[in-house]
Amino acid sequence: MAQPPVLSLTDIQLTFGGKPVFEGVTLSIGPNERAVLVGRNGAGKSTLMKVIAGRIDPDEGDVWRQPGTHAVYLSQEPDLSGFDSLLDFAVQDLPAISAEDRHLAEAELMAMGLDPSADPAKLSGGQKRRAALARAFAADPDILLLDEPTNHLDIPAIEQLEARLQGFHGALLMVSHDRRFLEKISSSCFWLRQGKVRRFHQGYAKFDDWAAEVEAEEEKALDRLNTQLKAEQRWLERGVTARRKRNQGRLRKVMDMRAERQSRKTGLNEIRATSDMTLETAEGSGKRVIEARGISKTFDTPAGKLPVVQELNLRIQRGDRLGLVGPNGAGKSTLIKLLLGEIEPDTGSVKLGTNLEIAYLDQNRARLDPNDTLWQALAPEGGDQIVVRGTPRHVASYAQDFLFKSEQLRQPVSALSGGERNRLLLAIALAKPSNLLVLDEPTNDLDMETLDLLEDMLAEYDGTLILVSHDRAFLDGVVTSCLSPVGDGKWVETPGGYSDAARQLKEIKGSRASGTDTGGSSSRASGKSSKPAAKSQNKLSFKDKHRLEELDKLMPKLQKQIEALEAELADPALFNKNPDRFHKASSELETTRDTLEEAEMEWLELEEKRESLEG
Repeated sequence: MAQPPVLSLTDIQLTFGGKPVFEGVTLSIGPNERAVLVGRNGAGKSTLMKVIAGRIDPDEGDVWRQPGTHAVYLSQEPDLSGFDSLLDFAVQDLPAISAEDRHLAEAELMAMGLDPSADPAKLSGGQKRRAALARAFAADPDILLLDEPTNHLDIPAIEQLEARLQGFHGALLMVSHDRRFLEKISSSCFWLRQGKVRRFHQGYAKFDDWAAEVEAEEEKALDRLNTQLKAEQRWLERGVTARRKRNQGRLRKVMDMRAERQSRKTGLNEIRATSDMTLETAEGSGKRVIEARGISKTFDTPAGKLPVVQELNLRIQRGDRLGLVGPNGAGKSTLIKLLLGEIEPDTGSVKLGTNLEIAYLDQNRARLDPNDTLWQALAPEGGDQIVVRGTPRHVASYAQDFLFKSEQLRQPVSALSGGERNRLLLAIALAKPSNLLVLDEPTNDLDMETLDLLEDMLAEYDGTLILVSHDRAFLDGVVTSCLSPVGDGKWVETPGGYSDAARQLKEIKGSRASGTDTGGSSSRASGKSSKPAAKSQNKLSFKDKHRLEELDKLMPKLQKQIEALEAELADPALFNKNPDRFHKASSELETTRDTLEEAEMEWLELEEKRESLEG
């Protein structure tokens, strides 16, 4: 017997600025349902989530929750301002804040790898996201509403979140552009389209096939309407005029049919309205694109040497599609700079092939001046024309290919959303002929339609690709091999996509655990993320500089703690004399080593950021 819903919406209508966002939205969610809300950018997914969460009141309709249910909403941009500590932030959604409740919130933060006493103002994007998730789970809600929960998370952190949600016993509604994440978690789908919601009673893995069937049926309905309209048009052409009163009803019917046809056509065009992303390959490069021989790069930290790349041999040939995979802070951006010759290795050599035309999409979006308008970013030389792969195009026309409206052309880059900035960078990068395309986190904040188009474009690209991404489905659909860190600066290249790499890296971990392999693997989530620069700058922000100074002091202390614990555990009589102390010291040693590794990765990321800004 079906259980009654814990949440339902009935005939929800909402209008902003005269244009309806929703019209007659009706849906319900069961007590253990894991639903995903699907829709293209601008369809109103986040707005509908806020209506469900009670953050926005609809103009008409009812939002009902089963009495006594507790709902928690994680917004797309968590706000941690105004809190002295992470723990103060994490207890805010608890029904009653008692000492025991604070203990639960503290445990959730620690499970996310966060210090409950940390200052929220000093967190990275990934840490803020994990703090918001800890706050949501600490409240143990009956209804959990997640808006883009995987933003700024690396693959290990995403997999940790998946495991947690699979054990969640309440109702779940989520918005996400991470297809693999949705495939693993969802049991049903709501499709928000043209202001209305359709329901699909299966998980996201089968959503695309179902959506294609819906669109095909709408195409048939439009064809039938067109046939009927042509018949009515012929009847009008035989002399029917508006002056003949007895024919006014039929004439109005024709007008209504025209309006319906236009509405249907607009709806279909909305689905087809996609970025016209095509990439023309420049003149072919040589067969050898990049060859690295024994390259190493080590950073000096207060705690000692930090190897990022050690004795890497890598050959990238024309047409290769290489994915760089690993947790944030593992050194992927440093490795790209080494391979492109932007920084010199400590040892070894890098040779670039002949006739290379490189298009580089920067992860930090540092190549965009926030004070420029969108028009200036696309046409920096001035005028109203941009040369796109050798052909002059009007700026407005080219911008429209990437879903930018004409009224946005005079807006500053700083006013664009993260997804819009990424689309702008793609537009700039794809306008230039290239035979080596380097994309560092190109999928951040992109909607699924744009992701699909980008994937199709890369599939047709004749040049060579180097890609950094945490989107597992995107990696599986695009790359032909993966380069992954396995610890101590060692990197391993594996054939295939991310799924193939994950399987092979498990074998490497097993070999290391059994002592038959000197490599290692770093699967821990550091939670760090390079955020888009809010303004043009050539040095670290005060917050980042302060954090770097903290890390400079922290790492030597941690190293001394490790050395002291190792010395204590080296006493062969310790276990017999005091087994409790032996086990406690062993646990402390493991925790301190993990903390030092996290600090080193965070230090490395800030150092890379500093070098990028000052370089």
